[in-house]
Amino acid sequence: MQKIVFFGGTGMTGQCAVRYALQKGMAVRLLVRSEATVPEDLTGKVELIKGDVTKPDDVKKAIEGQELVCVVLGTRNELKPTTAMSEGMTNIIAAMKEASLKKFSVCLSSFLFMDPEKVPGMFVNINGEHRRMLEMVKACELEYRAVLPPHIADEPQAKFDTAYDKPPGHSRSISKLDLGQFLVDCLFDEAHSGKVIGICTVK
Repeated sequence: MQKIVFFGGTGMTGQCAVRYALQKGMAVRLLVRSEATVPEDLTGKVELIKGDVTKPDDVKKAIEGQELVCVVLGTRNELKPTTAMSEGMTNIIAAMKEASLKKFSVCLSSFLFMDPEKVPGMFVNINGEHRRMLEMVKACELEYRAVLPPHIADEPQAKFDTAYDKPPGHSRSISKLDLGQFLVDCLFDEAHSGKVIGICTVK
């Protein structure tokens, strides 16, 4: 049974990824600040480590003994300036190296494919944080999969497509279910190793 730890596993997309990992028969661990954020249907099915991704010791504890890592950090629609996610990413990469772990997937944003000047004003702060994360991911010398979705939709699963270093171009959305599944499945496909991956629904 493969062991996977999720950072951001109680968010909209994170929950989908966690449920899919459980369906695959994986042993799932979550780092959570509060157990109250864990959905009832996941209680008792996942191992919980209480802590904060911005605290290196908490991240080390979460990664200890794991094989795979999935990063789905978000701000729960808060768009003000933050460095919490990039701080968390720094801690995750450091803890992975210390534990000799190689493979992780991370969910960022397709805005990173755009010229920064063309990103809508309301998303500039969060996009800047995602860019900081992407830069450190690309420099980390680990087997990363950086997944850059467009609008994450609360829709049923559908056919989707991926492309490297660009959006696939079919649509401007992806089902949260498909995105969650891909964040886990891409860890098992060596073709995706070290890649920046665009993903979207095929309309």
